[in-house]
Amino acid sequence: MRRYFLGMAANYGGDEWARHTFAWGRQSDYDNLKTYLARRYGGEVFLCKNGRSALALALKTYFEPGDAIIVNGFTCYAVYEAIRAAKMRPVFADISKQDLNFNVDTLSKAMKADGTQIKGIIVQNTLGNPVDIKAIEKFAKEHGLLIIEDLAHAAGVRYKDGREAGKVGVAAIWSFGKDKSIDTISGGALVLRSPCKYEIEAPNKTPKLSDHLRARFYPTFGALCRGLSYIKLGGALMRGLVKIHWVEKSADNALSLSRLPSKYQAKLALAQFKQLRRNGEPPIREFCFVNERDKVLAELQKKGYYFGGFWYEKPVSPKRYYKKVNFPETSCPNAVWVAQHIINLPRYYTRRDLKEARNIIKNHLVECEDE
Repeated sequence: MRRYFLGMAANYGGDEWARHTFAWGRQSDYDNLKTYLARRYGGEVFLCKNGRSALALALKTYFEPGDAIIVNGFTCYAVYEAIRAAKMRPVFADISKQDLNFNVDTLSKAMKADGTQIKGIIVQNTLGNPVDIKAIEKFAKEHGLLIIEDLAHAAGVRYKDGREAGKVGVAAIWSFGKDKSIDTISGGALVLRSPCKYEIEAPNKTPKLSDHLRARFYPTFGALCRGLSYIKLGGALMRGLVKIHWVEKSADNALSLSRLPSKYQAKLALAQFKQLRRNGEPPIREFCFVNERDKVLAELQKKGYYFGGFWYEKPVSPKRYYKKVNFPETSCPNAVWVAQHIINLPRYYTRRDLKEARNIIKNHLVECEDE
């Protein structure tokens, strides 16, 4: 059996495929999702086209154009794009190799190195691994910084002090994109938990028909590609679908401050939120570090594991956008090292499914310490 890293929805089969493909949404599904999030996280809720749109709206609510915002030094281009769309400036803080998150020490270094008055922090909880929120919250209060929680990887995750992620910062945002904690192919949400400093206009336009259809049929395209891969045509089909824009790479999902997700996506997202564990979700990815990663990926592929789409192959991914970011590699050495050595495995496969993959990986593992 072949196993792919195309995202959870691309691996749907049977009931999951039917539930997504034939879901029917109504206006009440928007209302129901907003009501649920408001009750669970305590604030005003906005539904958005995607996670980066939700993040841009959150930033525009609490900060002014030109403000500097600290962001994790190991992240995706969508975060950078959202900060730039809000006309603000990202300041990258290096990470720990132990949990892929920044900490108080790296936050302090980032503030000192930047030399300007930083106004906010975006807490990412990378791959679903929670930050030391108690220490970061204390740091933020001491320096007058506002915290925004980005929960694309961390829906239902609990911090070590017992609080659920999303109940700490002035705002929380979710992406419902491919292979996120809540996966409806695209979509997002924002909860404003503190009084707004600046007014924003709620997204109110229906999604474009092309966006609606791409999200609706992505699991079908994924199933077709998986099946055709046995006669070595799956990759060609996926590349063709991307070229004609029937499938959209996650990083290319355009930011929009005015568009909503589809109604059926709101319905699916609500069902997934309700299934989150009350005692906290595990990380959505299992990560480790290897030497000669290209060689490891080639070995995995020979055994039917197509895991080239891991998070992240550059400190700010995907690689094709990396030069736009002007990433400060010298001040974020841990992030650079991690991006060169990380492999992570999806939790939607069982331990039995991944047994052979782990046996391959363990022969290439490398120990690491923070610089």
